[in-house]
Amino acid sequence: MSENQKADPAAPAPGWSVRHSDANEFPRAARVFGQALLFSDDVDTMLGLMRPLHDALGHERLLVAVDDGEGEEEVIGTANHFPFEMTMPGGPVPVAGVTGVGVWPTHRRRGVLSSLMRRQLADIHADGVRYAALWASEGSIYERFGYGSACTELSTSVNRPHATLRADAPRDPALRVVLREPERVRADLERVHAAVAATQVGQFRRTGPWWDRSLRDDAAQRGGRGPLVAAVVGGQDGPVGYALYRTRNRWADDGAQGEAHVQEITATTPAAWTALFEHLFSRDLVARTVFDSLPADCPLHHLLTDRGRAVAQHHPSLWVRLVDMVGALSERPYAAPFEAVLEVTDRYAPWNAGRWRLKAGAEGARVEPADGAPDLSLDVHHLGAAHLGQAPLTGYLHAGLITEHTPGTVDALDTALHRFDAPFCGVVF
Repeated sequence: MSENQKADPAAPAPGWSVRHSDANEFPRAARVFGQALLFSDDVDTMLGLMRPLHDALGHERLLVAVDDGEGEEEVIGTANHFPFEMTMPGGPVPVAGVTGVGVWPTHRRRGVLSSLMRRQLADIHADGVRYAALWASEGSIYERFGYGSACTELSTSVNRPHATLRADAPRDPALRVVLREPERVRADLERVHAAVAATQVGQFRRTGPWWDRSLRDDAAQRGGRGPLVAAVVGGQDGPVGYALYRTRNRWADDGAQGEAHVQEITATTPAAWTALFEHLFSRDLVARTVFDSLPADCPLHHLLTDRGRAVAQHHPSLWVRLVDMVGALSERPYAAPFEAVLEVTDRYAPWNAGRWRLKAGAEGARVEPADGAPDLSLDVHHLGAAHLGQAPLTGYLHAGLITEHTPGTVDALDTALHRFDAPFCGVVF
């Protein structure tokens, strides 16, 4: 029900309700989601892509809004979330990965999405999960539900004439790169990713169904390119990095113009990054290497001889929601001591709203109700945006979107929340 309908007892009932769903109803929910996001595939094709992962992870978190106004119940809205173990600033913790959110086009602007989001947040909170995260199809939607844009990732490309690494790039002659079908080296991929995800903020631990999805290699994933291959770099102690990529064969009047499209690349040592980049840049007939998604602090631009030739395009990725704000702020380490009273608004999770004294340090924080005057007034989505340590609150202050009552509070809080390593997820869920 919309806010206006809840506030006015005389308002007519909306004719729809929100409830939990199940595997049998999943095709109807997927139909709504596909229509809302303008998917070009038919429902059967879309189900073939979506259903294996959802079946493996369970359907008990699936929510639907149903309209029975004409006698036959119709699904008009949907929202779901995956149970993740995602690395946050305090370490790996449970996170609700929100997905499958959509409203049937004829039922927009009626409060359907608001009711789904409110119910979902209540469910997540009841499960004791302190965070939710999502990738937003439209950035204008989710701030009002308390999500903040917390992470920026990069995409870039490098043309062959400029794909040269610095002479002093770290190289280890003991490392060897092998090129294999991904399933043959899946154990190596899983080992490297687990090591990286344990410490890189924003990564989640990939279970078997997620690896199945990442390594899926049918025509839809290829998009006219070749089969997925895995370049794995390792030495005596095992694998230390990998790149998953596809190639495209192109020709022009002046010769080969092939492309390598890198779906994913990661490593645990500097020399492994060098080995992977030099493998990609040395492929015969490849004139251009495209990187779909890189962390903001990826070594690539530092290792290139002419870093300006690989123009980075920044794009928002993870949006973070502090479902249990007190718990989230309490378990996070801080880069500098901080103490202030925060006045927080939260329309969809009222248990977070109020005045709170935050006293923080390197080992965590104490967050307690406060009666005194606030030093800073802001919404929970501002705290979600800043929580991963990449997005400062200063921009919101300069834009007039948060209110600093005590000068210097925002600078001090930004300093305390900051992390030098960039968050990264890399997988759209």
